[in-house]
Amino acid sequence: MKQASRRTDIPVILLHNIDPRWDAPDIELVLKDVKIMNDALVAEGHPVIDLPVLSPDLVKSLRPYDPDGHIVLNWCEEIPTQPKSEVDVVALLEELSYTYTGSPSDVLALSWDKMKVKRILQEKGLSTPHGALLKKEEADRWDRFPAIVKPAREHGSTGVTADAVVMDRRELRARIAYIETTYRQPALVEEFIEGRELHVTVWGNGRLEMLPPAEMNFSAFTETRRHLCTYDSKFKPGSEDFEKIELTVPAVLDDAQLRQLEQLSVGSYRAIGCRDYARIDLRLRNDTFYVLDINPNADLSPETSTVFAAASTGRSYGRFVSGLVNLAAHRHPVFSARS
Repeated sequence: MKQASRRTDIPVILLHNIDPRWDAPDIELVLKDVKIMNDALVAEGHPVIDLPVLSPDLVKSLRPYDPDGHIVLNWCEEIPTQPKSEVDVVALLEELSYTYTGSPSDVLALSWDKMKVKRILQEKGLSTPHGALLKKEEADRWDRFPAIVKPAREHGSTGVTADAVVMDRRELRARIAYIETTYRQPALVEEFIEGRELHVTVWGNGRLEMLPPAEMNFSAFTETRRHLCTYDSKFKPGSEDFEKIELTVPAVLDDAQLRQLEQLSVGSYRAIGCRDYARIDLRLRNDTFYVLDINPNADLSPETSTVFAAASTGRSYGRFVSGLVNLAAHRHPVFSARS
């Protein structure tokens, strides 16, 4: 995805959430990342309004800002005190006629239903691990091991630990019961693809670009069940998973592998209707890539694989995020006419 003329004068509302119930160190870390993004956009030339969402009244927070005069950079993962409200944030932006970065509300809602996403990929002929929604008493139906068991309607590797990888039906039955009891939702059981894990960012609309793939290196661990990106590996600095799983950008792949990876990643992006950007998580086994997950509106924090991938192409943080603002500007009633 190449932009012939990127505008850097577009005013940006940097929308992000701060939940007062978070621990002080977590709030401090979020504010640090927000400042880095804010400063990067300002350095590009964008006027920026830092707008933290501190209460459930998102309408009140947005009211002072004219939708015709701004692009919302949507970095708001949920409304404080309202878990899993990412879709609600975007639906409200749509209702209030704000133009925002990222995928629309229906695509975000779809992404929360992992089994539905899997069925869409299968219908399109896009490779993804064999999987099924299973109840505890249905465990005997499953015969592919190792398998991975995770909540069917979560994001951010919630519920994914080493114990999520099961080696037999006894472990499978116990893990399904754990998911049902702990998360009060169906358990998604999938064949565990033992192989290289790649995180691929695709961005653009119409003409798409795959950024160089990032590889998660699990070589510090010998057990199969440790070869995965757990919740701790993403959100718990100091944990063994966080410290020992290494990121390599770009991943070393040959030309044929890169072509196959691009075809599958771009196909997956289009299959569920992603917009502006998304991160596709995949595994490579025996020369075949498998889509594990599709993340519309993936995290844009400075230390993420998406940002590192953009940097490996020579794009600074500010330039990349400004590019997302410009993608959204093509949908804006005023800025699109000026482009």
